[in-house]
Amino acid sequence: MRTQVLVIGGGATGTAVARDLALRGVQCILVEKGDLNSGASGGNHGLLHSGGRYVTNDKEAARECKLEGDIVKRLMPQCVEDTGGLFVAVRGDDEKFIADYPSHCAECGVPCEAISPQEARELEPTLSENVIAAYRVEDASVDPFKLTLLNISQAISLGSRRLRSTKVIGFDIHNKKIERVLVRNVNTGNEFHIEVEQVVNCAGAWANQITGLAGIEVPIQYSKGTLLVTNDRINYRIINRLRKPSDADILVPGGTVSIIGTTSTPVEDPDDIYPTVEEVDLIVREGAVMVPVLERSRFVRAYCGVRPLFGKSGGSDGRNVSRGFALLDHSKENVDNLTTITGGKLTTFRLMAEKTVDLVCRKMGVTAPCLTRTEPLPTTTGGQWTEPGISPKRWMRSHEPDDIMICECEMVTRRAIDEIIESLKGHNEKPGLVDICMRTRLGRGACQGAFCGMRAAAYLYERGELTGREGIVDIGKFFQERWKGIHSILWGDQLIQAELMESIHCGLFDEELYTPSR
Repeated sequence: MRTQVLVIGGGATGTAVARDLALRGVQCILVEKGDLNSGASGGNHGLLHSGGRYVTNDKEAARECKLEGDIVKRLMPQCVEDTGGLFVAVRGDDEKFIADYPSHCAECGVPCEAISPQEARELEPTLSENVIAAYRVEDASVDPFKLTLLNISQAISLGSRRLRSTKVIGFDIHNKKIERVLVRNVNTGNEFHIEVEQVVNCAGAWANQITGLAGIEVPIQYSKGTLLVTNDRINYRIINRLRKPSDADILVPGGTVSIIGTTSTPVEDPDDIYPTVEEVDLIVREGAVMVPVLERSRFVRAYCGVRPLFGKSGGSDGRNVSRGFALLDHSKENVDNLTTITGGKLTTFRLMAEKTVDLVCRKMGVTAPCLTRTEPLPTTTGGQWTEPGISPKRWMRSHEPDDIMICECEMVTRRAIDEIIESLKGHNEKPGLVDICMRTRLGRGACQGAFCGMRAAAYLYERGELTGREGIVDIGKFFQERWKGIHSILWGDQLIQAELMESIHCGLFDEELYTPSR
């Protein structure tokens, strides 16, 4: 296998690099050891920052977020819910910080409008009666799954390729250049080489593992962030706590739910992370100071991601490390065709890709300009089912008698699953329940797959996608993934439902689906 550029990492930045390269006429292959968005790009708030969060402590990141947020809203509107946002302070918060906030926003070019606490509560009725100050900002909600799927879809339509479940395990380096990259299919164990001209490392928290294959050390701190998903949507706009960045100070609406978080906890291994009961308690306690209804809300899931923070330690929790990105040309370490892009924010993913591709194209002698700054992102079939609420809209409009419901909580229909299956098979990939879950809302509702998991597996058997005991193994993987997100939030009625789920699946399939240590 041969390509001009090998892109390592299938998150927002990696898929945007692939799209940018393809639009400039450069062939690439993207490899991802897991699935698309399996790292930080799939473990975040889904917040498209106005820049307001960083105006006091990271002005460069604030300016980047403002400019890039505007570009994403204009060119990728199908991925954005332009909710607007509020920064609110409650009684006891730092009054000097509150008073200085507008001047910091003005310095960074971030629009900010002061409104009264009463006006803020009229806009967001769930806000605390203890709100003492409020500002309107231009925050928005973004669907990172749709964003990634649409970016890689356009790249593929222009001649690029993607290889999921493909891990980079070695470099053949001669005369200061990587000539071949050794990769392994993590499902089959098969190994093969890819001949390359350039290699772009977009592996996020795993970037240092990639550069380590070339004997290069990159200073990256791992900061775990945990978030909770509510059963329904409790706010219309983004709600931020008006204080220095801390735990549980952002509430983001996304479709039919709201997401509260996050934490910032140093970790040693980005592959060994999970939400803890202590983190859940902290998020609920701190979030309820701003939005009291969180103390009484039902949470359907907890999840976490790892921020790759570039640079030396900036404190015990990493909050003092810049959220800016780092573009590293490893020619300085005697590997002329290896480039790393790391750090940054979801909001700045397109800019990160543009700067990276500018550098790679200079190395290759390609003079074509960046088009992602001006060209709209096309919508494709494969990326349309991640949006909450899209299935019921289409189902009610079509009234197709044979388009039955597979997932009743999120109203995922057979048609949606058919389209995802065909999309995966179009890339010679075998579809499974976890793959479908990543590309639709299957299993993401209140029951977390208790019933739709079996229905979807049965439908895969009906289509001939699963045979023999494959479905038992697939259901096991699916529920292990669901269990990661519910074990730390179980209390009250939700604990009863989890016990029902366990009795159904362990009793029916005679399988131990849940990991006792977690």
